[in-house]
Amino acid sequence: MATSLARDLMTDEEWAFFEHFILATRAPNGRKPANHRLVLDGVFWIARTGSPWRDLPEEFGKWSSVYRQFRRWTLTGLWEDILDALNQSGTVPDALQMVDSTVIRAHHPLPGRALRRQCPEREAAGAKRGTPRQGFGRSRGGFTTKIHLRVNAHGLPMRTEITPGQTSGYLGFDLVMADNLPEPKVLLADRGYDADRIWKTMDERDILTQIPMRKTRKMRVGVDHRLYRLRNMVERCFNKLKNARRVATRYDKTAESFLGFIDITSIRLWLRHLST
Repeated sequence: MATSLARDLMTDEEWAFFEHFILATRAPNGRKPANHRLVLDGVFWIARTGSPWRDLPEEFGKWSSVYRQFRRWTLTGLWEDILDALNQSGTVPDALQMVDSTVIRAHHPLPGRALRRQCPEREAAGAKRGTPRQGFGRSRGGFTTKIHLRVNAHGLPMRTEITPGQTSGYLGFDLVMADNLPEPKVLLADRGYDADRIWKTMDERDILTQIPMRKTRKMRVGVDHRLYRLRNMVERCFNKLKNARRVATRYDKTAESFLGFIDITSIRLWLRHLST
């Protein structure tokens, strides 16, 4: 157990980074801050293992307290603020960027009494049918959510958003291509993003778009294949994100909590890259 817990503990350098943002988020009830470093380590453990909140090791404190603090930070937009700060820092080149999406299965609920013993955030498939507001939908994979991702040339997440699983990739394009982030000079995407609206929007923003065209296109424009091969960076980013089991499978009923775990995992990818 000790070895497993050690995998999630922050280094002093990593905590020094998070501490600046956490202390800037004041508690709504005016209470004196608790041991936020230990709480954050507990959140990291949940993210990596995908375990129910009730299974949080007691070394991290009371599970309900860690859960409530995680929800407070999430609802105040802490994780988005940290990602925005990393993107605006200029520490990683952003002239080349990529977008893509992936489908995530929602976890099926446990039956009867076993389900009631779990934290209400735990069982995603227990949510009411037809709740696109929470990012749930029906696709070939069943009850699913789609993650839309924008990454830079180092394969680091710049923006993450979620939609119901049946949503087409280009409909989530606008969500991740918000103009409050550094603009790319070149944008890579797969054939699923070949839409007139996307081509027009990127042209207006003076962004060179490298997207293979659909076979039904009469007027065709080729792509630079040497440049397009770099698109594997976004695929590799998805693989790294899915090393966190709380991201690889959706356990959370609310969109905010699930997106929070995606952003937390994204931030840790940034910090590991910058530390090297």
